[in-house]
Amino acid sequence: MDIVFLEEIKLDIVIGIYEWERKVPQTIRIDIEIGLPHSRGGESDNIVDTIDYGAVMARIRQTAAEQHFSLVEALAEHIATLIRTEFGAPWVKVSVAKLGMLRGVKRLGIMIERGERPSA
Repeated sequence: MDIVFLEEIKLDIVIGIYEWERKVPQTIRIDIEIGLPHSRGGESDNIVDTIDYGAVMARIRQTAAEQHFSLVEALAEHIATLIRTEFGAPWVKVSVAKLGMLRGVKRLGIMIERGERPSA
């Protein structure tokens, strides 16, 4: 299985369970690996034979602007579901992290995998 990846996506969004977290946007980092439903893009050199990562990014930005998430877990789950349902990915791995939230911790967050894991 071929995998498209998007690394170190940074978004400023309002996310959190505490009142102080919901007052100003926080920078989050998202890393995504997307299993392709087939591997024809390398042969055809045609966007219709792969997953358009530009369209994926547009949807992530749109949903992050329109919806409020309290937990990074919920945001990661939402992104994974969106990619699998709207873009037909059989497998996705999503990491969402808050940056500099705890003293001495560069980033904290969650990593999830959904769908059929690619075989080696």
